[in-house]
Amino acid sequence: MYNFRGVKFLMSAPDKSFLPEDTGCEIAFVGRSNAGKSSALNALTEQKQLARTSKTPGRTQMINLFELAPGKRLVDLPGYGYAKVPVAMKRQWQKAMNDYLATRCSLKGLVVVMDIRNPLKELDRQIVDWAISCQLPVLLLLTKADKLNQSPRMKAVKDVEFALQEFEDHELYVKVMPFSSVNLSIGLKNFRLLLQEWFERNEDAASEAETAGGSETSDGSTEA
Repeated sequence: MYNFRGVKFLMSAPDKSFLPEDTGCEIAFVGRSNAGKSSALNALTEQKQLARTSKTPGRTQMINLFELAPGKRLVDLPGYGYAKVPVAMKRQWQKAMNDYLATRCSLKGLVVVMDIRNPLKELDRQIVDWAISCQLPVLLLLTKADKLNQSPRMKAVKDVEFALQEFEDHELYVKVMPFSSVNLSIGLKNFRLLLQEWFERNEDAASEAETAGGSETSDGSTEA
């Protein structure tokens, strides 16, 4: 089991050209500026100051990388939607996020953070649709779940799962999970287990690729 409490800040980058070598496994966090993305990262790692939080949404202005283990990183992408910032800045954030999502080969999983009381807005849907088309595993993390009692909380989860039927093959790539950064008994264990599974799956795939590559002979043919 990976030690999520031991995650360390690695670097901030204004765009993909400043990122480290595109190897290993990265799981990226995206979401609207008021969805609680930074709080979710802090709760995941049980570090109050790992990701910057603010009463003013939209404070994540860079691509922020955090190292879980060598070659395994969590990535906090700029928020979208709500933030009260100049239009030019929003476009800059959006471009940095889009470039990262479209070209980063080490991206192996996507956490889309949404307020459980107001999920699946248009930009959320666009990202889910894109991820499914890329066959990229997606977790819809429904934050602020402590704001609802158990019955309406589970109804909100089922409503999101029902709404996903509009996306072809959603059952192969998309999971939905309630989560609270205030009450860690809501979702934290399952959240960590899923991320663990994604990292391990990437390890297995990398090992298989190495084995397949090593079975080739010097003339390029493959040994029986």
